Amino acid sequence: MQNERNKAGSGEPQPMRKVLDCDSPILRKKSKPITKIDDDLIDLIKEMFVIMKTTAPKGIGFAAPQIGELIRLVVIDYGEGEMVFINPEILSREGECIYKEGCLSIPGLWADVKRAEKIRFACTNRRGKRVEGEATGILARVLQHEIDHLDGKLFTDYIEPGQEIELDEGVTLPKRFQEKLMKGDKK
Repeated sequence: MQNERNKAGSGEPQPMRKVLDCDSPILRKKSKPITKIDDDLIDLIKEMFVIMKTTAPKGIGFAAPQIGELIRLVVIDYGEGEMVFINPEILSREGECIYKEGCLSIPGLWADVKRAEKIRFACTNRRGKRVEGEATGILARVLQHEIDHLDGKLFTDYIEPGQEIELDEGVTLPKRFQEKLMKGDKK
């Protein structure tokens, strides 16, 4: 993977990538594993944190497919510090909880989603070391949401037909998306 900024060599900053919206077919594709950690990947990680933190509304988790990179990379920062998950996978799930979710690729839409309350996960960190851990609470929820992005799923896939959703003031869903929610069509 080449970073256009590095190839340009002009020294001028390139424009930040845009967050893909829910209609992008890229968001429905499965991401490929990352095979090496290099300067381009580190630059992408930095860019993802900037995009996540400066997009309105600000995000707390972000997956590479959301900016068109079909690789298994997730970044999270919900106030506990920046976390990077390369090739993350969920090893086990326990319990369940329902909580309101939103997504940078579907700004202004909120809905209750049932997810595991506790997960055990594995990933590679930015130094190339494989790590395993457990997550509960917000970290478990965000990690599950972002890993779904790596597998071509959106949080709206969990919304049942007729389920109540919330829209921020001034937000209107595309008619095609409204019809999908009403019919229960998950794609």
